[in-house]
Amino acid sequence: MADWISFYDLRHSLIYVNARHRDVHYRKIADDLRALAPSPTAAVLDYGCGEATSADYLAESCGHLTMVEAAPNVMAALKARYGGNGKISVIGPAEAAAKPAASFDLIVLHSVAQYLSGAELDGLLATFRELLKPDGHLVVGDIVPPRFAAPAAALSLLRCGAENGFFIAAVRGLIRIAVSDYLRLKSKVGLSHYDEAAMLEKLTRAGYRAERAARNVGHNQWRMTFLARPASGA
Repeated sequence: MADWISFYDLRHSLIYVNARHRDVHYRKIADDLRALAPSPTAAVLDYGCGEATSADYLAESCGHLTMVEAAPNVMAALKARYGGNGKISVIGPAEAAAKPAASFDLIVLHSVAQYLSGAELDGLLATFRELLKPDGHLVVGDIVPPRFAAPAAALSLLRCGAENGFFIAAVRGLIRIAVSDYLRLKSKVGLSHYDEAAMLEKLTRAGYRAERAARNVGHNQWRMTFLARPASGA
């Protein structure tokens, strides 16, 4: 995880083909998460939020949004962007883990699990289990299946580009990624992949009742989102 955090902190602009792609990406995530917010007063934790350029829009649908980001430069940018919004807090992982038990109605872990080892993900799921209210909800999104992950991601990006006016930039972005440090790092440290049964088993062992959502959060529908609640909750 540390290698990916360092890469993202210094090279996050590589992940998006242009600013239009970045903003469409985060707006779609915010749209989908707004539909999952349990109430207008909910306390929401978005863990590993990234640049989150539509966080203010997401915050409109809940009582308070706490965003967790481990990359120092990205965190600084988030604080600069949202420092004046009383409904948004930006904190690091250690501060999130130190929050009181049962602090949140909804916890989101989106497009993060693939960068964690199995043990790291187990640790986070245990932490979330403590931080969730007994009737709280956990959203684990963008889970990458073992087969066809890279081709599916490329096709999804091209489709998103065609639908949102940045198709040519998407093609160029794929070429840029192909010769970048991203693939070298991916080859070195790898990504974690789960099929549906494996992720459901992991969530069950961590103390949740879980199901696969009908659609993945975000634009890549080859990936999966899982909805979970504490097994002892309502």
